[in-house]
Amino acid sequence: MKSTPPSIQRLVREFNKLPGIGSKTSERFVFHLLRQPKEEIEALANRLLEIKENVQLCHHCYTFAEEDLCSICADSTRDKRMVCVVAEPKDVMAFENTDQFSGTYHVLGGVINASIGIGPQHLRVDELVARISADSVTEVIIGTNPDMEGETTALYIAQQLEPTGVVVTKIARGLPTGANIEFADESTLGNALAGRRSITKE
Repeated sequence: MKSTPPSIQRLVREFNKLPGIGSKTSERFVFHLLRQPKEEIEALANRLLEIKENVQLCHHCYTFAEEDLCSICADSTRDKRMVCVVAEPKDVMAFENTDQFSGTYHVLGGVINASIGIGPQHLRVDELVARISADSVTEVIIGTNPDMEGETTALYIAQQLEPTGVVVTKIARGLPTGANIEFADESTLGNALAGRRSITKE
């Protein structure tokens, strides 16, 4: 890209920072934007600034929100006694797309992964334990990915919740080992949710 104007090169490098975006895709994005009216570019820039300024974490479940509470936690029709525990806010969106869950969520902020230095102390497990009694929770559904890190995290959470007496289940059939919840289709994820199994000790 030696002959390309520096401003184009700089924007291509910014797009390269996005997950799953390579140089060729970044170049296509930039050249597409160059063909758009100035108003369209300004609108895109404003939307990017808008989410950075307005989006925060829900004070109750830690998914993305524009108020202190997300729309799910603020919804009086949701079953507060059933909590689905997920790793990231994007997983909340995946489960919501199934239209098969009427409870609430708890976002851990990641999963246990020793290889990159994430231990249990980095996750919002203490906050989850506190919610058990505060919301009279009767079931906690672990909705982490069915990979090594997700399973390790699920078992750790089950151990931490054992003294509370709450029923702890894990999403089951429908998701193959190593699958990523973010990319699962609604039908598959719905089956995994419906077929959840208990991981609490009998």
